This record gives sequence, structure tokens and C-alpha cells, in this order.
Amino acid sequence: MSARHPIIAVTGSSGAGTSTISRTFGHIFRREGIRAARVEGDAFHRYSRAEMRQLIAEAEQIGQRGPSHFGPDANLFAELEALFSEYGAQGSGRSRHYLHEDDEAARHGREPGTFSDWLALPADSELLFYEGLHGGVVTDQVDLAQHVDLLIGVVPTINLEWIQKVMRDTQERGYSVESVQDTILRRMDDYVHTIVPQFSRTHINFQRVPIVDTSNPFVAKDVPLPNETLVVISFRNPAGVNFPELLAMLQGSWMTRPNTLVVPGSELELSLQIILIPRIKALLERRKMAL
Repeated sequence: MSARHPIIAVTGSSGAGTSTISRTFGHIFRREGIRAARVEGDAFHRYSRAEMRQLIAEAEQIGQRGPSHFGPDANLFAELEALFSEYGAQGSGRSRHYLHEDDEAARHGREPGTFSDWLALPADSELLFYEGLHGGVVTDQVDLAQHVDLLIGVVPTINLEWIQKVMRDTQERGYSVESVQDTILRRMDDYVHTIVPQFSRTHINFQRVPIVDTSNPFVAKDVPLPNETLVVISFRNPAGVNFPELLAMLQGSWMTRPNTLVVPGSELELSLQIILIPRIKALLERRKMAL
């Protein structure tokens, strides 16, 4: 953690909705005039799309499941921790982009499923904002969570997570349902041992819970709408949280435990702003004092 160069990380698995949360942070940064250096978790994948497919095919030929983007073997955890460490100490570092789509790749003169060049982060940033799979990962070799000043978990219930992934990968990326199912199965060990433990290290978790039938996520025709979900907001340390004020400001909210607030899904963006803006401002005030 760093007073002069704070780091905010939003972490959650593929299809969990971290991109939606990231857009909300973008609105906050623009409205509040905050200069954020943005880092995408995909930038720290170890392999290109073609390389991953080759590794998976080779593993399946000998009766094994190949690597997954959830686990340490397919990611540059040491390099990501080095970035967090350097940014916390000096406000600098390097990142790149994973080029998902044809248009994005063409702008960089690359093939889709590859990476852009490594480039330095903006020199005048006030904070680093990470969004991806591994913002709070801890292994025998790395401890990313120790560097993060505000760690946010985005955790839909598992069937809702799978519905969101199936919808995105079939409709936006052209995969079949069967290939998405295979990816989910291949990732399960890494999901349990690498992704899930992060949510015990987060400062705040936002968990979306559907209130419609999601029993079979692989035949769902659409993602539950915001008004068809609830959001469970859990604070690791509730000290200093003004729950009566939050209950008054978030219509239809209630508490289930001393550290847990439940809000209607339609109130998610408002709850993000109400809860996170004061915390972001506190980090920047601490930065100002340190400088």
C-alpha cells in the first residue's frame, strides 16, 4: 500500500461483471477530475490466443485439461506484482493491452488474440486502477493484495456468472455453448484455488443474486435484468461505515448482518458511487498530505 501512489483494484472472474463496475469507476474519475492510470488484467496473460489453443490441444491429446486464464501458469503474476510494487513506490510502471477484437488489433497492426507493445503508464496519474481476474491473488510466490489500497470484489452467484459468460462468449465472440462449457470445466480447479480466495481479502464485495429462475444457466435466453436481481454488499471492516445513512439513501435497502447491506439490483450503480466516492477521495486526500 502507498499513501503517495494509491492502487484500486476490481477483481472478479470472467463474466462476473467487472467491466460494468469498471465503467462506473470511469464515470467517477471523469466527473471528479481524477487522473487514473488504467491497467487491464488481460494484459498480464502469458500466452496469445493461438498459443493457449495449442497448449490446450496438446494437453487434451494426453488426456489432461490444458491451462486456464484463471490460474498462475497462464498469467504473469510476478510481472503484475512488480507493476503494483513499482507504482506504489514511484507512481510508474508499464502495461499493455490484450487485443480481443479485429478492429482493436488492426489499430495496433497485430492479429486479434495477441498483445500490444508494453508502454509506460501516464506520468501524471494520481492513482492506478486495475480491473481483471487477479487483483487480490496471493500464492507462494506473489502477494498482490498487499499492494492494493482499495480492493473491490465483484461476485455474482455462480449460475448468474455462467449465464453472463455464456451470453457474452456466444453473442459477442462467436463461441458455441459447448465450447463455453468446456472452458468453465477446464477453469474450475483454478477458479476454486486462485479466484475464490481473493474475495476473503477484498475490502468490499458486491455480489449479484438473481431473483428469477437461473437453474440451468446453459439454456438461459437472457441475462437477468437489474430489477430481477439483488446486490449483497459486504464490508470486511464495517467500522466507520454509516449504515443508517446508506439505508436512507438507497431505496429499498436493508441489512442482513452487521457488515452486510442488501440493495435492489437497480440501485447498484448508485450504491457504487455513494460507497466508493468517499473512499476514493480519502485516498487522494492522503496522497495530497503525503506529497
